[in-house]
Amino acid sequence: MDAPLFELKNASFSPQGKTVVDGVSLAVGQGETVALVGPSGGGKSTVLKLTAGLIIPTRGAAFWRGLDIAGMSRAQTLAFRREAAFVFQDSALWANQSIRQNLEIPLKTHFAAMHAKEREERVAKALAESGYRRSLDIRPADLSMGEQKLVGFSRAMILEPSAVFLDEWTESLDESAARRLVNAIKRKKKEGKTIVFVSHNFTVIKELADRIVMIVDGKVSLSATREEFANDSTLAQYIEQGISV
Repeated sequence: MDAPLFELKNASFSPQGKTVVDGVSLAVGQGETVALVGPSGGGKSTVLKLTAGLIIPTRGAAFWRGLDIAGMSRAQTLAFRREAAFVFQDSALWANQSIRQNLEIPLKTHFAAMHAKEREERVAKALAESGYRRSLDIRPADLSMGEQKLVGFSRAMILEPSAVFLDEWTESLDESAARRLVNAIKRKKKEGKTIVFVSHNFTVIKELADRIVMIVDGKVSLSATREEFANDSTLAQYIEQGISV
């Protein structure tokens, strides 16, 4: 594999002295789709956030394009945030901002000179992809959790990122809405985007992942390519059982 786009090197995370992730090393190549799987509470969402640079390892390091994320300059951090988007499990929308304002924040941050008309077009395009159809002038509290997820997904896609991190992004959605978001990610995959995601849905995992990395008790317990788990029914069964607990 070429030099990885994202990399964890012996990364641990121990908030308040409690170890959540313990010595994880993980490399993600340009254009690769990696599924982080494992039992609930095993640390996979924390590994996702470490890889995405949302949290900094207590020990070890996280890298983007060979740069230590913890030591990046402000300009490097802005470039990183423009390129790598994150879809949060709980949507993480700004409660005191309207849906329109939530979607415009990334555009105003990274493209301050963008004309209002172009911002409006970007917002409309992102919402069309997710399928959100309600008012843009209400606040997140007026939406269901599923609707908030659609907005959170749209916000992540609005910068047209080259890398996407997704944490249980289809939970709380009905089947048709979940399928729409999975299909959107399939299009990103075909475009050569880099995708790292957490999911308990084995059907989605099999459909998208080039590689599965299982996290158990904060450590990597297994790494398998698409070919390996597609051609080994015992391995596939082991993975499916491991994500159902």
